[in-house]
Amino acid sequence: MRLSDAVYLAGGLALFLYGMRMMGDGLEAVAGNRMKRILERLTTNRILGVVVGALITAVIQSSSATTAMLVGFVNSGIMSLNQAVWVIMGSNIGTTITGQLIALDISRIAPLIAFVGVIMVVFLKRKTINHSGTIIAGLGVLFIGMSMMSSALSPLRQSEYFINLMTTIQNPVLGILIGIVFTSIIQSSSASIGILQTLAMSGLIELQGAVYIMLGMKIGTCVTAALASVGTGRSAKRVVIIHYAFNIIEAILFAIVFRTTGILDLVYRLTPANPAAQIANMHTICSVVMTIILLPFGRYLVKFAGRILPEKTDEAGDMRLAYISNREIKEHKIGYTAIIVTQLLREIHRMFEFAKNNVLLGFLSIEERTTKYVAEINKNEEIIDYLNKEIAVYISHVITADMPHTDAEIISAMLTVASNIERIGDHAENFADSARNLNTYGVSLSDAALDEVREMRKACTGALDVISKKIYVPEDPNLPREEPREMLAEIEAAEQLIDDITIMHREQQMNRMKEGTCDAEASIIYSEMLTDFERIGDHMLNIAQAYARV
Repeated sequence: MRLSDAVYLAGGLALFLYGMRMMGDGLEAVAGNRMKRILERLTTNRILGVVVGALITAVIQSSSATTAMLVGFVNSGIMSLNQAVWVIMGSNIGTTITGQLIALDISRIAPLIAFVGVIMVVFLKRKTINHSGTIIAGLGVLFIGMSMMSSALSPLRQSEYFINLMTTIQNPVLGILIGIVFTSIIQSSSASIGILQTLAMSGLIELQGAVYIMLGMKIGTCVTAALASVGTGRSAKRVVIIHYAFNIIEAILFAIVFRTTGILDLVYRLTPANPAAQIANMHTICSVVMTIILLPFGRYLVKFAGRILPEKTDEAGDMRLAYISNREIKEHKIGYTAIIVTQLLREIHRMFEFAKNNVLLGFLSIEERTTKYVAEINKNEEIIDYLNKEIAVYISHVITADMPHTDAEIISAMLTVASNIERIGDHAENFADSARNLNTYGVSLSDAALDEVREMRKACTGALDVISKKIYVPEDPNLPREEPREMLAEIEAAEQLIDDITIMHREQQMNRMKEGTCDAEASIIYSEMLTDFERIGDHMLNIAQAYARV
């Protein structure tokens, strides 16, 4: 092979991989955070899960990208491992579409496909059409790259050394190892099998040797998901274990079938003049049959992964990010906006629970005129401040990514929500300070004032509970989650009630001062408490309005 051919081959491979990247970017831009809702609704049934996995992979032409997406989804809690296993099976079927398209010699019209896609991107104004055009243009670029690789490999037909090397690959173990190594390097089984088909079309490799390399390529494609799982939780790593287990079982089973049955001769006779179709058909048959065989045993694959990688006790404490586990989410990773949004919602809900608890403890501190809750309140406040800072850093990191406008608005709104939660925490801490001042000055609130404090606590914690239920993201994706927009009317009413209570209690406080039944020092402390109470209502309304916008 001449240097020019090697350069042409590298360029073709680059276009092939970039075409897949374009298709993935287009799908992400079209679906965005909606990918989460689609998967939540359709993957509860194993058959639908397989179909969804096949369709997504067929669109983006990469089972590696699909599995990497699943790693992120399981890690962020969007999907359960039991749901992911069906999508993994489906992705192995979906990735065979690339080979079938190559066998149909779609590369002849690849420039036209790319042209149509570019027209949709450049000249049409609707965003949805633009993003769909990116998917179509990516498909065209992918097959232009495949055509370039085919042309670059043609001279190898004259290489006696290369032909002799290819004839030795009929050894199953050697063929599988070559497939694993090659696909691990370029991290795309679609590209690897495309190159394998190109070699077959050039007469450089026969079906009897190609099928073992193909089996190895299916194992090698798991490397991408394995790399995506670095730094994730144990549940996400189990996705990789299941993917490896599925493909290793497939490789062992079909290596035996190829050696002991006449299936290769049968597949050869179906399309004797089309080597690319022979490999594509064998690839499809292996994936479909393996999925049918293992479909009843999906739960056992999940249990197997759990045995290999069991849960371990978390000793990190509360001063940590519990759900935001990976700041380096790459823009081209499919489903990345769904992962970002879910991580933020869960982390913010956790932050909100600390603030809500502090509000309750703050009220109890005043009602009981005690400082016994101060240590817990201060600890919670440190956690709230830490989470607010880390969430802000995370949002500033991810907001620059290219994503659908609606998802960008959701993420921006989360910054407003976190800031208002932090302010609620500050006012709760002020309650604790008020309780401390009551002790320091040796004064007490009157019975009437304490009754008013209990009324305030009831109004405040009731509204906080409404927000908590609305922003809660269930750990189990099968459980329903209420739409945040539904809480706005309830919180508007609660905020108005808090304002009315504040006005009424200030008037009652003034009456007690005129009657001389209220200590001056206690009156000052109580007045400050009313201000904090009213401000908490304002911040709750800000939170509800931020959620309503998205």
